[in-house]
Parts: sequence; structure tokens; C-alpha cells
Amino acid sequence: MDTSLTLGLVILIILLGIALAGVYVLRRLNRRNASLRRLLELTDRVEDDLKSCRTRLKQAHAVMSINPDLPAAGEQEASQAVDAGLRAVLQQRIWIRDHAPTASQGELDAAIRAMGQTRDRLLALLQALGEAQNELDTAMREHIRQDSHS
Repeated sequence: MDTSLTLGLVILIILLGIALAGVYVLRRLNRRNASLRRLLELTDRVEDDLKSCRTRLKQAHAVMSINPDLPAAGEQEASQAVDAGLRAVLQQRIWIRDHAPTASQGELDAAIRAMGQTRDRLLALLQALGEAQNELDTAMREHIRQDSHS
């Protein structure tokens, strides 16, 4: 076999190896970047959901305070729970800032799963809050209608 042909094949094999390694590294970086984007997106959504929950709770408690026949119990506890959730979101953002750049893919995946589960639980609570708000609105309309007919 010709020496230049052998050298050409060796160079070709080396270049193919480098190209394959480059593709592998790019795929890992793309997956990592997608994971970081997903984690940040979920964190933003959880924060937005908590803020929505806070607003809706304030609205519900405002309605209840107008009518002394309805108890306003739990307002402070609900506010504290939302505040605790927002502090947890802040802690997550700090973890993302400080640790995500060096975290393993497994750690990023675990953080995404945890944030997704948190959001799922929060969405269920928001749905229940919406249903309670509807019931409260209906009760208030009934109360107002009864007062106007008295």
C-alpha cells in the first residue's frame, strides 16, 4: 500500500473522530441549554402562578370582609404560604445562578422534575381556588339579592 494513501486514511479517520466528538459535544450542550431554558421557564411559571394565587386570595378575602356573615379565617396563613412559595422560587433562582452552570445533566433533570411537580400541585390548588371563588361569588350574589328583596 502506498504511504501517502495510508497517511491519507489515517488523517481521514482522525478527522472523522474529531467530527464525531464535536457532534457529541454539541448534542450535550444543546440538551443542557434546553434543560436550563426549561428550568427557567418552569420557575417563571411557578412564580407567575404564585402571584396569581396571591391576587386571587386577596380578592376572595376582600369579598369575605365585606360580608361579616362569611368568615375571613386563614387570610394570614394563605398569605404566608404564598410568601413561602415565592421564597422557594427565589431559592431555586439562586441555585440556578450558582449551581446550574456546573450541575450534571442528572441534577438539571431532577430540578426540572421537581419544579414541574410543584407547578402541577400549584395548578390544582389554583383550580380549587377558582372554584371556591365562583362559589363565593354565587353566595354573595344570593346574599345581595336576598337583601334587596327584604
